[in-house]
Amino acid sequence: MTNKPSSLNNKSIVFIGFMGVGKTTIGEAVAKKLNRDFIDIDQEIEKEFQISTTEIFNIYGEKIFREKEKAYISEYCRCPEKIISVGGGAFLQDEIKNLCLSECIVIYLHLSWEAWKERLDLIIDSRPVLKGRTLEETEQLFYTRQNIYASHHLKVETDQLTVDEITDRIVDLIQKTQ
Repeated sequence: MTNKPSSLNNKSIVFIGFMGVGKTTIGEAVAKKLNRDFIDIDQEIEKEFQISTTEIFNIYGEKIFREKEKAYISEYCRCPEKIISVGGGAFLQDEIKNLCLSECIVIYLHLSWEAWKERLDLIIDSRPVLKGRTLEETEQLFYTRQNIYASHHLKVETDQLTVDEITDRIVDLIQKTQ
């Protein structure tokens, strides 16, 4: 279900999508264009633990990571005028999804499976959820996760587009909602 926002006002913007789709890169670029602060939730968690997300998963487990993720997202979603990138699995938690949809403008960055596969070698080492999965298992995860991204305000197809093209498209869409 796609919910069209009535206006942007001072709401923060949350980027969702599968891991490696470009939420951080695009989020930073949009934040710069809109003169807003950028927050990457995974980076905030890594700062707190002073280790990588992969190490957090290995040492403390996914449950602890998801609890921290929920706490940070809950905090930042209530702040005005932020650009927030959440991890690919954040919307697995209904409480996070509902909070983001009610408090923020949620933008779903969509990349096709074929285009995403081309990025796999670049991201596999930094994505603990992919560790030990076959390509077929990863593809199944990719398509399963598409269902959790179905709730959003705006969807942007990113295949074959540069960061600047995606950023311009998003800024244009946001300005049209005001």
